[in-house]
Amino acid sequence: MTENLLLVDDEPGLREAVQAYLEDSGFKVVTANNAQVAWQTLEDYAPDLVITDVMMPQVDGYQFLKQLREDARFRKLPVVFLTARGMTKDRIQGYDAGCDAYLSKPFDPDELVSIVKNLLKRGSTDAGTEVVDIADLANQLAEIKAMLAKRNALTQNANPLKIDLTPREQSVLDLVCQGLMNKEIARNLSTSVRNIEKYVSRLFSKTGTNSRTELVRFALENGLSS
Repeated sequence: MTENLLLVDDEPGLREAVQAYLEDSGFKVVTANNAQVAWQTLEDYAPDLVITDVMMPQVDGYQFLKQLREDARFRKLPVVFLTARGMTKDRIQGYDAGCDAYLSKPFDPDELVSIVKNLLKRGSTDAGTEVVDIADLANQLAEIKAMLAKRNALTQNANPLKIDLTPREQSVLDLVCQGLMNKEIARNLSTSVRNIEKYVSRLFSKTGTNSRTELVRFALENGLSS
């Protein structure tokens, strides 16, 4: 599965060179020339990792990272800082801000690739060892199936609610409302379970729900899924 990266840097030459090297190394890379554009990109694109410059106009890397860490959707997203400031105090400031790796310019692109691969591997391992409450999951599935059996009753009086969902979020929501779990949804959409987890988390945030059961009921009662 190809990992998705978001690269943020206001230097066109460096941005294009790093993008090309990362793509040659097997990653899919979307770029942004400043933090504002990067934030808009995050709304529609679910990267597995962010690489960002620190010294940028208007919103610098520290402020951008603070925004990420304050948003539940991106709190655990790995972030690599690229910067011309390589003093020990600068690195400490970066780690204190919550970055996962700090690489000083000029850097060896092979080192960046190695850092990215290791952070992604660590994230994958963490996700694979997450403890799941089987009893709670079984209860949620049973409740969802019961709701689906009464789908017509829930939807016949639905007043369509306008919520700004991306096409991929809508696809994930429709499959959740069919009673599918993340692994099955990932298979249907040809993506990773990790990406589906991110989309489901975004759906919880946008609908103000906290579980799949609440999400399905909310979607059916508000005409968000056919």
